Amino acid sequence: MGGQTAYVKLRGNTIEQMLIPGSIGGMKMANGENPKHYGAKDKAPMTRMEEAALARGIYEKATQYKAKWEAYNKAVAAGDKTAKQPDRDLDLEPVVEVLEGKRVVHNHTHRADDIMTAIRLSEEFHYRLVVQHGTESCYVADELAKRHIPVSFTMVDSLGGKFETMNLDLGCPGTLEKAGVKVALNTDDPITSSRLIIREAALAVRGGMSEEAALKGLTIYPAEMLDLGDRIGTLEPGKDADFVVLSGPPFSVYTHVLETWIEGQKVFDRSNPQDLRYATGGFAVGDRFPASPRGGN
Repeated sequence: MGGQTAYVKLRGNTIEQMLIPGSIGGMKMANGENPKHYGAKDKAPMTRMEEAALARGIYEKATQYKAKWEAYNKAVAAGDKTAKQPDRDLDLEPVVEVLEGKRVVHNHTHRADDIMTAIRLSEEFHYRLVVQHGTESCYVADELAKRHIPVSFTMVDSLGGKFETMNLDLGCPGTLEKAGVKVALNTDDPITSSRLIIREAALAVRGGMSEEAALKGLTIYPAEMLDLGDRIGTLEPGKDADFVVLSGPPFSVYTHVLETWIEGQKVFDRSNPQDLRYATGGFAVGDRFPASPRGGN
């Protein structure tokens, strides 16, 4: 359990300015190979079974902690002057928010068996789950669909990296769509640059996903997975007016981002030479060196 997540927008100069007001964030968890690396340090977890056991232990502690506070609050409400307040545990309080449904769990997992482990834990402790990465999620698409568990799929388009991704199939998002699973698309930046997110969605379309679902996978579906669907993800009155202006069809390799707007304010304009550097490179060079005699930077 990596800890609490924060939802931010790329505006402002401090984390406080970037935070989305009113968002509670989620909870990051992981299973599979990454947590097992602690075994090399002679620490738990060393096996997949131990990963699940540790996670269950955390939720059991949070369940007991929640019960203590509920009993205390009930006693106070009943006028019990002898009720003793439990000691606060800042580690367990956000886990209690998970159990109460206030905080969604983003479980980073690749293999189908690990995905099923995450599902079993969510069912045992009744918390909301989003599968992150989900390389083999199409193998258990029906299991995800019948539980209404969404997938934030990582499009890895080159060999190498994790052994867990050896069965990556660009047709997986399309298979999930056909099964009725909501699919968001991510690049796991910097595994693949987030600047290529539209291209990654195009690869999902090439693999059989509909263009409509791919667009939703870049807009409303991820917003819903972050519990932010009421303010971002679509252009509607009352929402935040976060959008991009494109030069052509979204999934064409010839299409460029012309403008980017955050909460109704333009933050990128391709026609501005300074902004253009962020799209084509050299954004950190132009301010340090004078223009060349030939007019370039």
